[in-house]
Amino acid sequence: MKLEIPYGKGKVCAELPEGYAVEVVLPRAQPAAEDPAAAAMAAVYKPLGDVKPPRAGQTVAIAINDKTRPVPHEHLLPPVLAGMRHAGVRDEDVLFIIATGVHPQMAPEEYRAILPEDVLETYRVVCHDAADEAKLSHLGETARGTPVFINSDYMAADYRIAIGNIEAHQFQGFSGGAKSAAIGLAGARTINRNHAMMSHPMAKLGTYEENPARQDVEEIGRMIGIDFAVNAILSPEKRIITALAGDPEAIMRQGIAEVRRIAQAPVAAPFDLMIASPGGHPKDINIYQSQKGLAHAASVTRSGGALILCAACPGGSGSADYESWMMQPGIRSHQDVLEMFAREEFRVGRHKAFQVSRDAARVRATLVSELDDEFVRKLLLEPGADLQSAIHRALAELPREARIGVMPAASATMPVLSAEGIR
Repeated sequence: MKLEIPYGKGKVCAELPEGYAVEVVLPRAQPAAEDPAAAAMAAVYKPLGDVKPPRAGQTVAIAINDKTRPVPHEHLLPPVLAGMRHAGVRDEDVLFIIATGVHPQMAPEEYRAILPEDVLETYRVVCHDAADEAKLSHLGETARGTPVFINSDYMAADYRIAIGNIEAHQFQGFSGGAKSAAIGLAGARTINRNHAMMSHPMAKLGTYEENPARQDVEEIGRMIGIDFAVNAILSPEKRIITALAGDPEAIMRQGIAEVRRIAQAPVAAPFDLMIASPGGHPKDINIYQSQKGLAHAASVTRSGGALILCAACPGGSGSADYESWMMQPGIRSHQDVLEMFAREEFRVGRHKAFQVSRDAARVRATLVSELDDEFVRKLLLEPGADLQSAIHRALAELPREARIGVMPAASATMPVLSAEGIR
């Protein structure tokens, strides 16, 4: 069987020997919108929930995701901007803020990677800095004790918009809605406190109403006062299937049902070998992002089994804190990571080490990437020279009756063991 696995902006290929039971686990096939621009326009002009458009004379701030998210701004933004102009909002009164959260800052020369040229030529664009507390506004605390610090430029605007995607998330349950602003434009203290909830048993893939981390995000969104949100649901090829717009919580309620219908994939039993990709660029831009694919794939890989993750990772680890924390002399094993992380105060960045080790302590994880082998080993992953050799090595340790799973779009797939049931 020939495999073609998304990898960076291309693919990696390999052959699986005959005689093995192989199952490809993918989101349900769903046609992309024939006219994505028309789909976005229809959503914006028929919004969900009780929302009002901006008015002439108002200032508008728009939260957009950074380069780690494949948001189709070229389709989602035009109807939003046209609507604002029709309402009398001046171009000079509109500010785009790149919602990086605690991800690395984007330099101005990188903005064209996420925004159309005409937007860059017409509007002001800035990048959020979660560490610059002088540029954050304190809004109080959530019911769960999260101190809410949000980008001051966003809070100063008369009208606030959030743009993003609705998709499965390993501990928020789902991305989308308020999250682009509530986390993407938050201060480090806010993000640390919210993400510390990832250890809660209900903070997991595919949960929403009962998920404390996600419901904390919804409360932060209400405290911010997000007037309008536009979200897309994308196919594994990153094309728009559905666009939704309106009140952030209203589009989440409708969008989650659609994502579950598309992304949930039944699996009869855990696999002995899983071959996975986060889904190619930008899902595999660095280890920080690629780990999400690892988590989804590991959830249906048996304990003691093998997992090969194909992720180019041209951006390295994706977190200076994660990287430096892993280089400590006291960390030599996944168990060291788990024990040290449990002893320390929660910090975003190093939480990625915990997430990797949580799964890699249970399955034998190999990373096929562009990264230096020694660097990969320091992050406690086994480097794979290429996919074919990684497969041969894994199969040499497995019986002929081994079950093999393939997840080409792991970050966008919600695998569900049959015993757990599809919702």
